[in-house]
Amino acid sequence: MKNFTGAFAFFLVLIACIFLSCAGSADEGLRYGFTTEPTSLDPLNPQNTADGRSILFNVFEGLVKPNTDGTFMPCVAQSWTISRNSLVYNFILRDGLLFSDGTNVTAEDVKYSLDTAIAAGFTGLNNIEEVQILNGNQISITLNSADPEFLPYLTTAVVKRDLTNIGTGPYVIENYTPLRNMVLTKNNNYWQSNLPHINKITISFFDNYDTLMVALRGGSIDGAFITGDMAAQLNHRDFDINNNRSAAVQLLALNNAFAPFEDIRVRRAINHGTNVQDIIDTAFFGQGNPSGSPLIPGLSVYYQSGLSYSYDPQLARSLLAEAGYNEANALSLTITVPSSYVMHVNTAQVIVNQLKEIGVNASIQLVDWNTWINEVYLGRNYHATIISLDSPIVSPRGFLGRYHSQDSDNFINFNNSNFDRVFDNALNETDSAKRIELYKEAQKIISENAASVYIQDILYFIVLRGGVFSGALDYPLYVIDFSSLYRVK
Repeated sequence: MKNFTGAFAFFLVLIACIFLSCAGSADEGLRYGFTTEPTSLDPLNPQNTADGRSILFNVFEGLVKPNTDGTFMPCVAQSWTISRNSLVYNFILRDGLLFSDGTNVTAEDVKYSLDTAIAAGFTGLNNIEEVQILNGNQISITLNSADPEFLPYLTTAVVKRDLTNIGTGPYVIENYTPLRNMVLTKNNNYWQSNLPHINKITISFFDNYDTLMVALRGGSIDGAFITGDMAAQLNHRDFDINNNRSAAVQLLALNNAFAPFEDIRVRRAINHGTNVQDIIDTAFFGQGNPSGSPLIPGLSVYYQSGLSYSYDPQLARSLLAEAGYNEANALSLTITVPSSYVMHVNTAQVIVNQLKEIGVNASIQLVDWNTWINEVYLGRNYHATIISLDSPIVSPRGFLGRYHSQDSDNFINFNNSNFDRVFDNALNETDSAKRIELYKEAQKIISENAASVYIQDILYFIVLRGGVFSGALDYPLYVIDFSSLYRVK
């Protein structure tokens, strides 16, 4: 009897340990994987990576915040008014709003954040003439020129004055170990008291998607952003797979200042020699639709359809011949691709084979992300590259502005005075219908001049451990909203 009692007691302890272990597992929160890290944890650094901005979306918020339908919700501001001439935007700050450290958000903090972002060269904020504080809890923004569509720029993060690591978002950064992981924990002072649902997010960084997929299948992480070919490798009984567009334009970017690409005939030849549907079928398991525009289709009001070049190898060879290239004098080029993005590497491999059919000798150069940023994006020292370009704001300006000859982000070196004129007119047009037409005309100019080869807005998938996590949202912006996710069991 004594032995039985002891055994039974041991059994109870064992069951308790198992229960506590399971409870502890639940307390681990969500474990999520990325293949690139933030360039900076400062939300007022405009040179951050797309993944970096996606992560910081959960830590910082602006005067307004985008909804999934492309409209804007009040955030740090509780309301706003726009003057009839669209020159002055007045904001009333949310009453009792706190930073994550428990201190009050003040108008001085908002002014500091906007002034810092202006100095850093954030897109669109150079139109601000002055930021003024009114009556303690009001901010007035006066513009240099009328802009009825200025609101998207005001998603720029509001931070605590002189402490750019403290924001008002649903999460705070508890710990960050470069090349390894980042831990986000619930902001107990968040103004939406019902959010977030999960107290802790552990983000793991992987060298590439191969190692990320091993971790996903092995249970080391609970979710990730992946592409169609990777989703096909997963057991769909083990994962919930949510369609989610990248809200970015995948393109074969051509350096218009690289000698052969100065010739529009060569750029058009590359466009006609690239079979976009074949890229989607081969590299993305048929998941996606050709785009042809430097703007994402998700901004449907502004998007100009029908710009895709026809796949016509014979015409491509003819254009190359006109430009002086033939079998005896073949065009050679290098496609520089960041190795951490497997979907771009796969796309490059397909394009290399396609260009061979029109007599172009293309090779692939794989580089790490920092090298790509410094050599390609900032240094503009490249022939061609494959990348997805997103926008920091929910507006066509974020996608089209980089093609202006005077824009610092114009790493493609596109230079067209007609485009500059149309785009500048769009920025100053107060009539919404006319502004939409100007944005469409700007897209046509980019397409007619074959600035690059526009492929698609890649269809991604947010995969979450099946039956465990849910609540993924799809924004017209490349972000993962951790605050909407919740544990099912």
